[in-house]
Amino acid sequence: MIKKLLVIGMLLCTIKANAQTAAYTPTADNLAARQNFEDLKFGLFIHWGIYSELGAGEWVMNEKNIPYNSYKRLADFFNPQGFSAHDWVQFAKKAGMKYITVTARHHDGFSMFGTKVSPYNIVDATPYHKDPMMELAQECEKEGIELHFYYSLLDWGRADYAYGSPIVNGLPAKGDWDSYIGFMKAQLTELITKYPGVKGIWFDGGWERDVNWHYDEIYGLIHKLNPAILVGNNHHLAPKEGEDFQMFEKDLPGNNTTGFSGKSEIGKLPLETCETINNSWGFNITDRSFKSVSQIIHYLVNAAGRNANFLLNIGPMPNGKIQPEFTDTMAVVGTWMQKNGASIYGTRGNAIAPQSWGVVTYKNKTMYAHITAMPQLPYIFIPKVKAKVLKVTLFTGSENLKFKQQPEGVFVYTNGIKADAYDTIIQLTTN
Repeated sequence: MIKKLLVIGMLLCTIKANAQTAAYTPTADNLAARQNFEDLKFGLFIHWGIYSELGAGEWVMNEKNIPYNSYKRLADFFNPQGFSAHDWVQFAKKAGMKYITVTARHHDGFSMFGTKVSPYNIVDATPYHKDPMMELAQECEKEGIELHFYYSLLDWGRADYAYGSPIVNGLPAKGDWDSYIGFMKAQLTELITKYPGVKGIWFDGGWERDVNWHYDEIYGLIHKLNPAILVGNNHHLAPKEGEDFQMFEKDLPGNNTTGFSGKSEIGKLPLETCETINNSWGFNITDRSFKSVSQIIHYLVNAAGRNANFLLNIGPMPNGKIQPEFTDTMAVVGTWMQKNGASIYGTRGNAIAPQSWGVVTYKNKTMYAHITAMPQLPYIFIPKVKAKVLKVTLFTGSENLKFKQQPEGVFVYTNGIKADAYDTIIQLTTN
């Protein structure tokens, strides 16, 4: 009996040791990349694929019950002659965005890059015969914009994925799960080794089925190929081992208006929230619900105040061009960011909880109170400010504002302040 107990104990120790060995430890380069990612604050999300030809969003194949073999014909006449990587990157730069996340492959399974492991891609299956992801990667590197690739775990068409197949003992009853996992690993290897300057992989679709996604192998492969690459997964759950940032879909961290964030407790990783510029991810010709400049700036500011990046999505048209409604709005946002971006870029949030009047960001010994809703009372109250406040001014001016610091926080008096159309920013200098 003693020998058995000793053997069991040794086995348990071995299992524990192996588990500790298998635990993900980010490298110094990865930790630096995380910090840099938090500094960027504002990114451009791009959903673009052959689905854009139908002008009904990226889920059109699924929503319209289009058979896979019929849907694939869209590739025969997808020829985006208006695509310009230069124009896309300039759009992002003029809007004040610091990185781009683009759909390399969405749920329809069509690869928007020149993959060698499937003929169902933009280079081989369309008359365009070019690789827009390569052009975009090169242009981003040239212009100092970081590039992340969105990659769908879900596939509506591949036989080995067997979409809709019942799950038996954790695996699809049909298809070939090992084959599909191998296919994804091969494509991810291409994206990371072939395309210059890739900084992140943005996974989506894992919520479609409860199976072994082999995340340990997939994340491990990515970090082996490039330890600095940031891995995120839109699984709507708490962060998993091997992930480097946590994302929230169409919700600010801590909110759950969409129902996606019910099980995603805020972890200790860098945070990102994504939202659409209208109501659609992919190009939708009937969607005219465009967000205003004020709505976009408020979302960005509220994300920063909660210590999160804001990833704003557009769906380019099938010719590759960006809708003029988007360019006009984002040009105004960019002008505002040129003037006020220092109160957002490189800052951190969440040291002070969001208030009824707005949020607070901070950088070193400077705090920025973003007033997005001017209070009726002639002051704002910033709670739990422990450092001694030396001076308070408007962010865009040098005139000192009256304030009173007490143990419970700081009162800043707003009498006579001319409110900004979008966000009145008050700067507090501390010791």
